[in-house]
Amino acid sequence: MGNRQLEEQLMRFGGGVASSTMTPASLALVAAAILLFFLLPRKYVLVPFLFLVIFIPLAQVVVIGGFHFMVFRIMLPFAWLRVIGGFGHSNNDKLRFGSIDKAIVLWAFTNTVCFTLLWGSWGALVNRLGFLYNVFGMYFLLRVLIRDREDVNRLIRTLAVICALVAVFMTREQLTGRNIFSLFGGVPEFTPIREGLLRSQAAFAHPILAGTLGATLLPLFVGLWWQGGKSRIITTLGILSALVMTLASSSATPVLACLAGIAALWMWPFRRRMRLFSWGVVLCLVGLHLVMKAPVWALIQRVSVRGGASGWHRYELINEIILHFGDWWLVGTRNPGSWGLEMGDTSDAYVEAAVTGGLLTLVSFLGILWQTFRTLGIARKAAEKNRKLELMLWAFGAALFANATAFIGTTYFDQTSLIWYTFLAMIGAVTSIARVPVPEFENTPVGLAPAIGGTATGFPRGA
Repeated sequence: MGNRQLEEQLMRFGGGVASSTMTPASLALVAAAILLFFLLPRKYVLVPFLFLVIFIPLAQVVVIGGFHFMVFRIMLPFAWLRVIGGFGHSNNDKLRFGSIDKAIVLWAFTNTVCFTLLWGSWGALVNRLGFLYNVFGMYFLLRVLIRDREDVNRLIRTLAVICALVAVFMTREQLTGRNIFSLFGGVPEFTPIREGLLRSQAAFAHPILAGTLGATLLPLFVGLWWQGGKSRIITTLGILSALVMTLASSSATPVLACLAGIAALWMWPFRRRMRLFSWGVVLCLVGLHLVMKAPVWALIQRVSVRGGASGWHRYELINEIILHFGDWWLVGTRNPGSWGLEMGDTSDAYVEAAVTGGLLTLVSFLGILWQTFRTLGIARKAAEKNRKLELMLWAFGAALFANATAFIGTTYFDQTSLIWYTFLAMIGAVTSIARVPVPEFENTPVGLAPAIGGTATGFPRGA
C-alpha cells in the first residue's frame, strides 16, 4: 500500500491518533460541564454541552484501548444519565418517532454496514461503531431534550451567544494572525493564509467549517428575530456574528451557503408557489445541460466569490463520481484518489456519502434532506393560521437549504456535524408543534393569550 493510499485509509478511520492529546485544562472544563448537568435545571443541560463542543477542538481526545473519546463522547453518557434520572415531561409529551428520525436511523445503519463491507476489517467496524455512538447518542439526546417551541427558541438563543463569542475569536485572528485555541492543541497557532486573506477558524478543524456554521445558522437567527419581543436583541447579535464568521473564514463555501439561506428567506412571498418554482429550476438546469458544451454541474467551477476558491475541485469531484459510478455504487470505493488530482480530498458531503457507503448510503443521505424539506412543507401549511410559527418554519427551511448548499463544498467532520444533528432535532420538534391544533388567540399580543398546557404563548407543550 502506497503512502498516499495509507494516508487516505487513516483519514477514513479517524486519523490514526494513537495516544491521548487532551490537556488538563480541557479535562477540567469537561468535569465542570458534567457537574453543571446535575446542578442546572434539566432544560439547560444543552447549554454547557454545546459550549464545550464548540470551544474545545475535536482533536482533543482521550484514547483508551484504541477507542477515541472526544469531549462530546465523554459528556454524552453523563448527559443521558441526567436526562433519564430527571425525566420531567408529562405523559402527553411522549417522543414521537417521525419520518426524519427514521431517515436518520436508515442512513446511519446503511453507512455502517456498507463502510464495514467496503474495508472488511475490524478497524472499520470499530470506526463505524463510534460513528453510531455519535449519531444516536447526540441526535436522540437532543430529540428528548428539545420538545417544544420554548426549547427551540432557547437553543437558538444559546447558539446566538456561542456565535457571538466565536466571532470575537475569529476577529481576533484577523487582527493578530494567531489562533488562541492553539493553547488547547488541535488547531494551528498561526492563522492560515490564502491569496493574501487570513482564514480564521477558531476551534474548528478548518476555516470552511467555522464559516459554514455561521452561514447556516443565520436563517434561524432571522427566524427568531421575526418573532419579536426580547429575543430581538440577542438574535440581532447572532445575525451580525454569523455574518462575521462567514466573512472571517475567507472561504467560498460559507459565503455561498449564506447567500443561499438569504435567498431562501426572500422567497417567503412565493411560499405557496414553491412547487412551481422548483420545477422551473429543474427545467432550467436541464435546458442548460442540453445547450452547454460542458455538463451543467460545471457551473460550480465558474462561481467565484472569494480569491483562491477551489470550485474546480468540487466540479471535478462531481464529474469523477459520475464517470466512475461502476467503482463505488455497491459499497463505496477505497481509493478515490486514483481518479485524479486531489480526488482523495472528498470535500463534498454527497460525494463523501457515495465514496464511503455506495449508492444506498448516498440515497439514504439524500433521503434525510428530502424528508426534512417535506416535513417542513407539511408543517408550514398546517401553521398557516399562525403567522409567527409559519415564519419560523420558513426560516428552518432556509437554513436547511443553506446546509444543502454547503454540502456541495464541504463535509461536516468536526463540531459542525453535532450542530447538524442539533438542527435536525430542532426541526423534529418544531414541525411536531405545527401539527398540534393552534389556539385562535396565538396571534394576539404577548401577555393577552391565556396559558394552556403550561406555556405563556398559548402553545400546548410537547410534540
